Order: sequence, then C-alpha cells, then structure tokens
Amino acid sequence: MVIPTYNERENLAGIVSRLHGAVPAADVLVVDDASPDGTGKLADELAEQDPRVHVLHRHGKAGLGAAYVAGFGWGLSRDYDALVEMDADGSHAPEQLPDLVAALDGADVVLGSRWVAGGSVVDWPRRRELLSRGGNAYTRFMLKLPVRDATGGFRVYRREVLQAMDLSGVASQGYCFQVDLVWRAWRAGFRVVEVPIRFVERVAGASKMNRSIVSEALWRVTVWGINARLHRS
Repeated sequence: MVIPTYNERENLAGIVSRLHGAVPAADVLVVDDASPDGTGKLADELAEQDPRVHVLHRHGKAGLGAAYVAGFGWGLSRDYDALVEMDADGSHAPEQLPDLVAALDGADVVLGSRWVAGGSVVDWPRRRELLSRGGNAYTRFMLKLPVRDATGGFRVYRREVLQAMDLSGVASQGYCFQVDLVWRAWRAGFRVVEVPIRFVERVAGASKMNRSIVSEALWRVTVWGINARLHRS
C-alpha cells in the first residue's frame, strides 16, 4: 500500500488501523512530503510500533505523481507482487480493498471506480461531481480510453505493469497522474478492469484539489489526445 501524505495527521492512524483490519497482511508505505503538521513524525511512530508500516520521507511538497513514483520505486525494489494506491484522507474505504485485490485474478490493473454501476460518491457538492464526470468523459473522448473512472486514486497494479513503464519519464501530477498511468498500461496491452467503490468526501483536513490540478489535467489530456490522433493518421 502506497499512501502519499501532506498534512494528514488527523487521518493517518485511523486509515492504517482500518487497512490492517481489512487486510492484515498488507504492508503500508507512507510517503510524506515534509508535512508541517507532523504527519511524518506520526508515521515514524506508527512504524516503530508495527513492522508492517514503513515511511519514506521526502524533502518538500513535490506533487502526488512524484510521491507515487517514489513509492513505486521503493516497492519495486522489494519483493511485492502488487502495489496499491490509496488516499490517506478516508475517502477510499480500506474495507473495499479485498474486492480490488480479488479482481487481479483477471486483470493487471484494477481501478476502484465511482462511475460504474454500483459505484457512488457521498457528500460531494454537485459541481464537484459534474467536474469529475465531465473530466472522465473528456478523457474517454480524447484518449479513446475505455474506462469510466480514469482519475480515481484507489487502484492496484501488478508489479509487471509498473516495471514495464518508464516511471522516470512520468511528469504529470494530481489527477492527471492517474490518467497518465492507466493510459500507459492500456496502450501497452495490459488488462484493466474497474470495480465499483463508495467514495466518501474527507471529514478532517483540507482537500488538495485546486484550479492548477484541473488545468494540468485538461491541457495534458488534450495534448496527449491530439498527438495520438496525429500518430494514427
């Protein structure tokens, strides 16, 4: 489990506890970007108490994509068969992880999806839902990517998928990073499936969503889509 954190002290211990309640054998890597609220120190304390918890400290806030790339590198250097992405804020229910892992029997990448049948969101404002649905529809149109929720951050990768990617060349951040990786996996011929999840808006702490994250996703997806069309013509 790779869990990036920045100012998630209020949420981290509870999420790790719930995760180990749902999947006792899971190892957790907390990738902390020098959180000023002491999240990194709390992560170290959790690691001292539990050998299943590990911590990777980074020197500053460098973005979600860079945090995941660092976490994947850490995991790939060890003997893990699969690596999981999950937010620390409680929006992804650890209790649903067994369903995602079970789906690996017929897949290489498993996406926890809000927008397939059976998926849902809780306590989201209407504009946030429209933004997510619209962004995913635009992604499907521009990239011809046959998934309903390419921007979600609760997912499982077989190690072979990540090993096949040039992660050092991934520059995208935010939700665009999620699109980037699943599009790379799909184009490489890996099997991608979606499993419905119930997404719950965070209760504690501040959302990391901002205008720059949305803008990056819009322009990168547009550029990728145009380039793909030009190469096909």
